[in-house]
Order: sequence, then C-alpha cells, then structure tokens
Amino acid sequence: MNIPEHLLPGRRRYLPEVRRVRVLRSGRPSPGVISLTLGGDALKGFTSLGFDDHFKLMLPPRPGAPLVLPALSDGRAVWPADLAPEQRPVLRDYTPRHFDPQALELDIEVALHGSGPAEAWARQARPGDEVGIGGPKGSFVLPEGLEWSVLAGDETALPAIARRLEELPASARVHVFIEVGDPRDQRALSSRAQVDLHWVPRAGLAAGQALWQTLRDWSLPAGVGHCWAAGEAKSMAALRAHWLALGQPAVLTRVSAYWKQGEPGHHEKLG
Repeated sequence: MNIPEHLLPGRRRYLPEVRRVRVLRSGRPSPGVISLTLGGDALKGFTSLGFDDHFKLMLPPRPGAPLVLPALSDGRAVWPADLAPEQRPVLRDYTPRHFDPQALELDIEVALHGSGPAEAWARQARPGDEVGIGGPKGSFVLPEGLEWSVLAGDETALPAIARRLEELPASARVHVFIEVGDPRDQRALSSRAQVDLHWVPRAGLAAGQALWQTLRDWSLPAGVGHCWAAGEAKSMAALRAHWLALGQPAVLTRVSAYWKQGEPGHHEKLG
C-alpha cells in the first residue's frame, strides 16, 4: 500500500524528568477501575501529546516507607549509593488520562485486574500521599485525515482509548472493541467522532481471548487507516500478526502488551 506522507504517524521526544507529586483525590468510574488525580508544582512543563503515552509511576516500596526518587544523569536514573534495592520505589507504567496545565492536575486510571502493588496502592491511596512520575519520554502522534481507525484492548487500555475518543474530530470514523470481565465496567465514552463501539464480554475465557476471537472474525475497512491495540501480551501478539497478515501496513499498526500473565510490571511495545 502506498501511504501518503501526510498520513504517517509522527514522534515527539521530551527531555527526561522525575517529578514528586501528591494524590489530590480518587474516584471509582466503574467497579474495576480506580481514578486518581495527582497534582503539584512539579507538574509544570509536563507534556503528553499522544493518547497512548506512558510514564513511570513510582510508588513507595511498601506502605509507610519513604519515597526515594532517583536523580537523572544523561537521562539515566541515579540512585543514592547507600540505598538498598529493596528501598527503591515500585515502578509501573500508566497512561496520562488527562492533564490540566493550568490547574497542574494529572488524571490516571488503575485497572483492578490483579493483586499487584499498584492495585493495592490505588485502593488505599489518600489525598496527600506522595508518588513519583518519570516521563513520558515521548509521544506517538497520529495525523488527521486517516479514513478510519481501530482501537482495541481490555480494561488496562481503557484510559488510552477514552482519551483518544475525546480528542478525535467529528470527521473521524473509529471502530472500538473493548474486552471487560465485568459488564459493570462498560461506561459511557464521549466523542465527537463517528464511533462504532463494541463491548466484548470476557465470559469466562482467558484474558484477551474474547477480544482476539472477535477481531479475528472482523474485516478491516477499505482505505488507509490505523490499527491500535493494547492488553495482555499473548493475545496482543496474535492480534498484531493477524492484522499484518491481512495486509495492514506495519507503519500504521501499533500494538502494545500492557501486561503479561505471571510477569508483574510487564510493559512492551510489540510493533
């Protein structure tokens, strides 16, 4: 497929920075998701131009422990020489759901799909709790003018999908597939775009399988469009291979493993 240059995705790089912020408030948009608003003067200059940007959320190593953040040297984290490994913060990747540069408030959403330290922290987070933020390192920016797009994923992809839908213009046409284990996690998603939304119930299958089966039997639209997906590693790898086999250009395909069964903290761009 000959893709016009103006329809190719772009990239923006940012200078690395580590910020210390505080929890301002929390909410529960659905049973399987906790929303958190972080704030503080350290958010001055925070930039996120891509809907699927991610940053490192740095959590205390255990409840009540001090939060020691690294310094940066040539973009690399430098820890105090006397800091034991077990005293370093827990690191997890999260999407900036929304950033208000005037109020200096950053919203994130934590999917409660496991029993890891980030989920445990989110359940107990209270106003005033300190956390660290590292990044984003850069943004993947999609151009306007694509004939269609696909957004697919599970609960962990919902922040990126919801943000993208809010940012799309009225002229955009987008097909959305979201797998959820609990039907109560289906919620209203606002958008000016022409949205074809499919909630995919997990229905007792392994994570990602219902989504994979649905998209395996769904044909991509004609024309030049972009495919985006994020979720469990195994199903995401299968989905990417499927889209490429259908002839979808790799340059217009972006698939990420936001998590992996049995590997806490896994985050990987598959292509």
